[in-house]
Amino acid sequence: MAAKQTTVPAAGQKRPYLAILCILLAGSLWGCLGIFNRNLSALGIAPETVVMLRNLGACLILSLIFLVYDRSIFRIRLRHLPLFLAMGLVSILFFTLCYFRSQQVSSLAVAAILLYTAPTFVVLLSALLWKDRITKRKLLALVLAFLGCCFVAGILNGQLSLTPQGLLLGIGSGLFYSSYTIFGRFALQHYSPFTVTFYTFLIAGVGSLFLTNTQDLYTTFHSPAGILLSLGMMVLPYLLYTKGLNDLGDSGKASILASIEPVVASLVGILAFGEPMSLGVVLGLVCILASVYILR
Repeated sequence: MAAKQTTVPAAGQKRPYLAILCILLAGSLWGCLGIFNRNLSALGIAPETVVMLRNLGACLILSLIFLVYDRSIFRIRLRHLPLFLAMGLVSILFFTLCYFRSQQVSSLAVAAILLYTAPTFVVLLSALLWKDRITKRKLLALVLAFLGCCFVAGILNGQLSLTPQGLLLGIGSGLFYSSYTIFGRFALQHYSPFTVTFYTFLIAGVGSLFLTNTQDLYTTFHSPAGILLSLGMMVLPYLLYTKGLNDLGDSGKASILASIEPVVASLVGILAFGEPMSLGVVLGLVCILASVYILR
């Protein structure tokens, strides 16, 4: 099948501030997902079922939009199918399972800190694959972003514990999380951000069907609130992030900018659930905003 050819323009031909805004908005929306996840847990809906509903629900919504807007978005070359399989299964499904399991065997703080090793993987792999420069500015932003995530996760309280299994799962979640940016940059050399997002969700949704048991599906589909919560904010952040990655043309910067997510998640906990404002959240916010300013 014929593919819609779109390539990543050379640096300087895009509007970097708009790309940065898209990525920051994506990270902020991901940070708000805790509102939905807590309510889903209260309804007794398993994480695997949530993943399946979000991914397939995103496909349905995108399909309806693209059928009216631009049907060429559905066209891909068969030789690129392995790339989309990697994005859907590795970058979305494996990441989600690894991260959920990491939260079960480690503290939430440890799982969050290890997840945000992702920008480091992206910076290193981008330098290896595309010869992106690892500048002093980028390294400083990377350190500040990771330090901010550590503060937000509560490393200052000195109560973090880590097992070998938790370490492997946490590092795995960071690696799989980073792979969306790496695979996405390859895919954006041939397709629009809309095509990349659609097929990523399609494959992740189909794959997650094999991990969902019948009882969970029964519980979910007899809970209209559960379905609506599962569909909440599922596709918009990925569209924004993929668009921002396409326009920015720098995988490392994109991944570091998305580190705004844990800060927003902490602020959501404070504002929506009455969680106390800690010194760690304040320090984390300062560090991550400083990293964003450095990359402006």
